[in-house]
Amino acid sequence: MVDSGKSGPKRSLLPVSTPILKVDPADPEEDRLQEAAELLRSGEVVALPTETFYGLAADPFDPSAVTRLNALKGKPEASPSLLLLAGPEQVDRVVGRLPESFLVLAEKFWPGPLTLVVPASEHLPEEVTGGRGTVGIRVPGLGLPRRLAQLLGRPVTGVSANLHGRSPCLTASEVVRAFQEGVALVLDGGPAAGGAPSTVLDLTGREPRVIRPGAVPVASLRPLLSKLVE
Repeated sequence: MVDSGKSGPKRSLLPVSTPILKVDPADPEEDRLQEAAELLRSGEVVALPTETFYGLAADPFDPSAVTRLNALKGKPEASPSLLLLAGPEQVDRVVGRLPESFLVLAEKFWPGPLTLVVPASEHLPEEVTGGRGTVGIRVPGLGLPRRLAQLLGRPVTGVSANLHGRSPCLTASEVVRAFQEGVALVLDGGPAAGGAPSTVLDLTGREPRVIRPGAVPVASLRPLLSKLVE
């Protein structure tokens, strides 16, 4: 090795790598998720698999964390973020008023890929709602995000892990390649299943309205709703 004679701080020639922690996506070990929960409490962003694609989790009650999340993805600041819940017990933390059809839909399709858009709690930051006064929520079918939200004690954001306008990541390595910085930890639960995203149903209007068709067929919703707008 040649000494140039110049003094100063030494820099590694290797790229800084995002930490990756392998977990069981269906039944994750609590001690491994504790690190992720602590990072979320400190305002960091964590990547994790859902039942479809990898997502980016942040604490929705930390406005600066959500702002950084939007910047990381290249999303508009006024863009809303859907939330992943540990279970129905976390609904009251983020919802202002339950629409009439909410309970029957949640009981039928949760845990699972149905996102319900409902009136947001006044305590939920505008960085999550995009200033719209509504929020999309679901209890995911995969155990990992549910368990993380349980350990955190509140829901987590569930936006897809991809740069705005690009395809969602299906593996932990894809997440690392897509985000060279800004993600504090990737929970590697193996390849995500992919396929159709969650169906998004808006319950805030006079009639339920399908915003995005997805994994839950619209035909499955009709028997539970007297009126449905596609």
